[in-house]
Amino acid sequence: MPDLIIAPDPDAAGLTRQVVGTDQTGAPIALHVVEERPLTIWLNGREIVTAMTIGDYPQYLALGFLANQGMLAADETVTGVDYDPELDVVVVRTDTQTNYEEKLAKKTRTSGCAVGTVFGDIMEGVSGVSLPDAQVRASWLYSLAHQINQMPSLYLSAGAIHGTVLCQGDQPLVYMEDVGRHNAVDKIAGWMRSTGATAEDKILYTTGRLTSEMVIKCAIMGIPVLASRSGFTAWGVELAHQVGLTLIGRMRGQRFQCVAGEARLVRDVAL
Repeated sequence: MPDLIIAPDPDAAGLTRQVVGTDQTGAPIALHVVEERPLTIWLNGREIVTAMTIGDYPQYLALGFLANQGMLAADETVTGVDYDPELDVVVVRTDTQTNYEEKLAKKTRTSGCAVGTVFGDIMEGVSGVSLPDAQVRASWLYSLAHQINQMPSLYLSAGAIHGTVLCQGDQPLVYMEDVGRHNAVDKIAGWMRSTGATAEDKILYTTGRLTSEMVIKCAIMGIPVLASRSGFTAWGVELAHQVGLTLIGRMRGQRFQCVAGEARLVRDVAL
């Protein structure tokens, strides 16, 4: 197994609980199921949103969510990220007044699991995003899919979960899981902002479908390649072409489909 900076921990306390039931024969069973709990995100003195999440890495989730909604500019100074586990609240503070009033005035309900929401002018604003030139090799995709599918995870142990992995070349770096795939992406965005990680040489791999929301988040993060073992929505494909994102889906074994950003793809494996 590769050495990740952050890896799933299926045995971590509080992420699952045991329930009892019966199987198809009527025999009693005991199994672990994923917990979900509300996390309320505040920006300075204003409540922004309450998200359903598994509860790990709440500070990264809050930072990433606000950054991906355009409520935290790249050059904005975050002076504090405070998490209260008893209240399930994260308060993010900045050194200047933010424009969340305008952002909150308009929001779009998305197709995200656990009900995704995009605030403000993000849907229209992606046309100004310019993604860097990069290269993605087919051999990297095959290696990443094999490694990620073999890793211990909440998905393998309990199901009902999505995973998103930040990768560089054929190396997985940060693997986040959550009940909503958008939450998993936001956790990675928050980690990148907190650590100053670069985006131009990264690949974002997700287990979920490639919707407009996923494309928007990836583009805002500055990552040029988005890949998944799942499929696409038409608007997701359209937006990928608009922002110049390489969009690869339906990864199975040594098969995949590239529907946008073909110029970055290097087919270096003979089939």
